[in-house]
Amino acid sequence: MKNSSPDTRTIAAPRDYAIPFNKPCFAGNEQAYIADAMATGHVSGDGSFTKKCNSLIESLLGVKKVMLTTSCTHALEMSAILLDIQPGDEVIIPSFTFVSTANAFVLRGAKPIFIDIRPDTLNLDETKLRQLITKRTKAVVPVHYGGVGCAMDSIEAICSEHNIAIVEDNAHGLLGKYQGRFLGTFGALATQSFHETKNFHCGEGGALLINDPKLVERAEIIREKGTDRSRFFRGQVDKYSWVDIGSSYLPSEILAAFLYAQLEKHEYIQNARKVIYDRYSKQLAEWAASTGVTLPVVPRECETAYHNFCLLLPSLEKRQALISHLKSNGILAVYHYLPLHSSTMGARFGSDPTSCPVTEDISDRLLRLPFFNDLTEREQNKVIECIKDFK
Repeated sequence: MKNSSPDTRTIAAPRDYAIPFNKPCFAGNEQAYIADAMATGHVSGDGSFTKKCNSLIESLLGVKKVMLTTSCTHALEMSAILLDIQPGDEVIIPSFTFVSTANAFVLRGAKPIFIDIRPDTLNLDETKLRQLITKRTKAVVPVHYGGVGCAMDSIEAICSEHNIAIVEDNAHGLLGKYQGRFLGTFGALATQSFHETKNFHCGEGGALLINDPKLVERAEIIREKGTDRSRFFRGQVDKYSWVDIGSSYLPSEILAAFLYAQLEKHEYIQNARKVIYDRYSKQLAEWAASTGVTLPVVPRECETAYHNFCLLLPSLEKRQALISHLKSNGILAVYHYLPLHSSTMGARFGSDPTSCPVTEDISDRLLRLPFFNDLTEREQNKVIECIKDFK
């Protein structure tokens, strides 16, 4: 697919900062495609742009079935329904993740079992997985943090041994790879995010990736409010009716049109983000080595999706001081997840507040730098210079 340089107009950035943490960017054809969708007279879900998005992702990744959703959260909720999660089931989830990863299963009555992360990739620590599995374990949810793949070979082997389903939370990782294989293609199910902070976005959106063919038909029903409407449109039944539980997970064609404009420029967007990522890596390497700061780690078997760029400062105090230093120079840099295992809700599920020490440590020290598709070299150099000035 041809990926020429797009129109790089951007939505207005927050005015409080000369360089924001994120700026939702246009790829070029969003407005034209939205106009096309409006002209068809069909702007509700599952129109031509929805189908184009689904087909493009299926083609890129080699996935059996892709279904756009209104958010990654909703894709995770669909996963919990498809796996028939019941009260009392256990689902193993990294403590270092967004609350949606846990909430989707908690809503079905499951108990989240929080696992610690590795200090290098910040992903689920596969060496701690086996010891957390019980007879009630129904699923494991690896989160590919920053678009760097979890150790899926080990995770797959353990889950296969215990007949446990894998649901990949791939909100950060579209087009990232592990051992040459696309993230999102390992689990029976995987989820994507198209929130405005992601590489490709439509403001708010997501997708469910289905790698187990046995789950496709029921997924269509769940996504269509529990009806067999999709079978009706294919002529397989003469009328559709309520046949299962479900909800309204379809995004509008307006959102799908916007997203398709982004996805069709995937090569351009990823190349632009690689340049930004590599510039941070190269320009900050010497400074990091001299100050005890750790830059992102990408193992040899991984190809990052270039979702974010993080620094691990030596301490919470240093992290907060650097945030303040950058802020005083008009630059917004932010921390990330607060540990779920030690949260109020984590305590309600009986989580040991000392069970994930790496998560606690990383959460205190991690800082995300400005990173968006249209970050200019001049802007990025200012960020780098301000960081190097930090003592």
